[in-house]
Amino acid sequence: MSSLTIRDAEPADLDRITEIYADAVANGTASYELSPPGRDEMGDRYAALKASGFPYLVATDSDGIVLGYAYAGAFRARPAYRFIVEDSVYVAPEAKGQGVGRQLMEQLIEATRALGFRQIVAVIGDGSPDSASVKLHERLGFTHSGRLVGSGYKHGRWLDTVFMQLELNGGASIPPDPASWPERKFGQG
Repeated sequence: MSSLTIRDAEPADLDRITEIYADAVANGTASYELSPPGRDEMGDRYAALKASGFPYLVATDSDGIVLGYAYAGAFRARPAYRFIVEDSVYVAPEAKGQGVGRQLMEQLIEATRALGFRQIVAVIGDGSPDSASVKLHERLGFTHSGRLVGSGYKHGRWLDTVFMQLELNGGASIPPDPASWPERKFGQG
């Protein structure tokens, strides 16, 4: 999609973000939620991520219509995990297969790298080898790091959860940068 714009998400985008996620919950297996959350809940989730300083992006077409969104958030709450984020990316049904997810993820990876994180983890529901999300993450350089077999049950079938990760900023090969955002925000020093 040549006329795609990737930008920071704004509160005005939340109605459309809620619609996109509702479709993913109702019709897909990427999320293990069984009932789509409403606008208020999606607003609370957005506000919590933004208040914590995590990147939250949307992709819009030339008319300003949101076609997808992606964000990074804490992988786990304990401080030792502060250098790892978990990514999420969702694309509107009519925009799937057009590169929206890839462009969102490329920008999310760069935003995460700029903050000083060392790993991005993807926790992919329905992690079958032919899953669009698995293929997208593979194309972006993520490696497989684990599978929870039969960990979710949705739409009448058992689903595997796949873990993938992408190393950033030297990963675990060098000590943390004391000036990085995760260390300043969540560090013990």
